[in-house]
Amino acid sequence: MGLTKTEIFTDQQNRIADLAKAFAHPARVAILQLLIARKACVCGDLVDELELAQATVSQHLKELKRIGIIQGEINPPRVCYCINPAVWEEASQAFGKMLESINNVACCN
Repeated sequence: MGLTKTEIFTDQQNRIADLAKAFAHPARVAILQLLIARKACVCGDLVDELELAQATVSQHLKELKRIGIIQGEINPPRVCYCINPAVWEEASQAFGKMLESINNVACCN
């Protein structure tokens, strides 16, 4: 993959892009929806629910955890995951502000 030049953008722009990655793949969206629906930590059930390979689910969980939108608790041999409410609120605020900023903007056509 080529150089992304993220350093030319603000910290806020980079963070919003990072948060957007949580929603940039349908498997991650499905994981987030499952965690929200369960309203509790989920251990191991994700592979069965999503019908994806363990390695695939693990990679998506790793990315979601890196972003911080989920948190995990390790209780060997299980790892339990849930939504991180602070980061969920951060994403909600960031996307809300950006999406609401389009009000009263005229299109160029």
